[in-house]
Amino acid sequence: MIELLLLALALSMDAFAVSIGLGIKNTKDTKILAIKTGLFFGMFQALMPFIGYMGGVGLKQYIQGYDSIIAFILLLIIGSKMIYESFGENIEEDITLISNKLLLILAIATSIDAMAAGFTLHLLNVTVYTALFIIGITTFFISIFGIYIGKKGGNKYESKAEILGGLILILIGFKILLL
Repeated sequence: MIELLLLALALSMDAFAVSIGLGIKNTKDTKILAIKTGLFFGMFQALMPFIGYMGGVGLKQYIQGYDSIIAFILLLIIGSKMIYESFGENIEEDITLISNKLLLILAIATSIDAMAAGFTLHLLNVTVYTALFIIGITTFFISIFGIYIGKKGGNKYESKAEILGGLILILIGFKILLL
């Protein structure tokens, strides 16, 4: 269960970083933006791992015996990508209007990595629906928190959140590989 909570936290760090950026840009009602952002990001962070999980189930017979190596490689790639992206420019810098369409695009963009992580869910000792719920609800609350951090001037936290998320994913990958 601790692994699952760490995975949920790590996967939500992209959404957290983007939420901080949205909070910085927000000029309207913060409470409404926070709830909408939490719903969009939480829903997609739960949906994408499910898609990845289903793909993993379909391929399970072909990869059995190598699944922990594949999980390690996927989590290493995702974690490294998050760390690398933390040093680059943020997508929120170009945003001027925060619309539902923009939130949808950002929710999809921040949850693509979660699809690959979903491929590894069968290696955790929890039901997939429990995992999806915890990932979604964690991202929901983390995203809301990110909006408020951003509103208070959270520029300095964006890249740190992505670095932390990337490191957690890499560590989970090593644990899966070694145990």
